[in-house]
Amino acid sequence: MKRASIILSICMVLALAGPVAAKTTFVSIGTGGTGGIYYPYGGGVAEIWSKYVPGVKAVAEVTGASVENVKLAHKGETVIGEVMGDVAVAGYKGLSKFKGKKYNILSMAIMYPNLLQVVALKKNSVTNIEQVKGRHVSTGSPGSGTNFMSETVFKALGIPLDSYKDSRLSFTESANALKDGTIQVGVWSVGPGTSSILDLSTTHDINIIPFTSEQTKKILSYNKTYSSVDLAGGLYRGVDKPVPTIGVWNVMICQKSLDTDLVYKLVKALYEHNSYMRKIHPSASYTTPENAVKYSPIPLHPGT
Repeated sequence: MKRASIILSICMVLALAGPVAAKTTFVSIGTGGTGGIYYPYGGGVAEIWSKYVPGVKAVAEVTGASVENVKLAHKGETVIGEVMGDVAVAGYKGLSKFKGKKYNILSMAIMYPNLLQVVALKKNSVTNIEQVKGRHVSTGSPGSGTNFMSETVFKALGIPLDSYKDSRLSFTESANALKDGTIQVGVWSVGPGTSSILDLSTTHDINIIPFTSEQTKKILSYNKTYSSVDLAGGLYRGVDKPVPTIGVWNVMICQKSLDTDLVYKLVKALYEHNSYMRKIHPSASYTTPENAVKYSPIPLHPGT
């Protein structure tokens, strides 16, 4: 009788204590600066995962973008990284800025295509990419995919990296520097209709510098992850006609060793709630399983 009373007492204590708290998996997403699409896109992904994947708490982190995100994911300082395809290939194969070291990353999902948008104020009369020589230019913040792509494109065209003064600013800083005349040319590798260029075009007359067919041929020959695309007219005030430029896909990466079941659950939730992502930015319409299979620049994680 005494033993039964003790057991009953223990059961009552456990019942009052409630269920044991489930283990929480924290998922950090390396994005970019606040003036581009990576950060709001990553914020939307974090909301979906935190809400629809049991036991997961996700957060989007401001980072230096693509190059830094490869390094952070490799070291496990972030779980997920948003990365431009050319940077992902370089990191995976140990090329360019990653020369001599192959990074332990795999693809989780394709996000959307970036378009190279080389911006100048009309009053500066810059109409050809070759005219960056001798100018004050921003090729994107250090560690960003924009900076990586800018330097790759300039090398492909034979433009020496020391032939212009490079400020290496974020998107928002580049727009402000164009406004105040600190730079004459700013480079964005970003989804079309990005907020920092939209803001700039509302107060200043801008040019988006087109690439000639000969320039495009040289660039595509130099880097196979790039493609020839047109920036649609009408996205920015005063830029009414399509602008020939260069495109590259963005990819979500993770460590090779990331748990397969976790990757499956994360990717499944991302695809199932794509309608919410499209409300955050219409470019999320490209985030599909079909595009992941078709366009992933590096091998897909087994969990996908």
